[in-house]
Amino acid sequence: MSKLFSLAKPPFVKWSDIEALFIALGADIEEREGSRVGVVLFGEVQVYHRPHPQKETDKDAVISIKKWLERNGVKA
Repeated sequence: MSKLFSLAKPPFVKWSDIEALFIALGADIEEREGSRVGVVLFGEVQVYHRPHPQKETDKDAVISIKKWLERNGVKA
């Protein structure tokens, strides 16, 4: 989680690490069409694209995830 919150513009983060964080926070992960993944957490559903063929999530997606978590009280 520290990589996600460490910088104003975070570095690339492995999707598996982000997914593990979601699960640790109590999220349900739903496989969707193609590379889409539904994350059910905080009474909301967010849909993200699982990166492929690379394993790292792009910076814009990391920023979006960070903002969503912060809006819901998750801090480093």
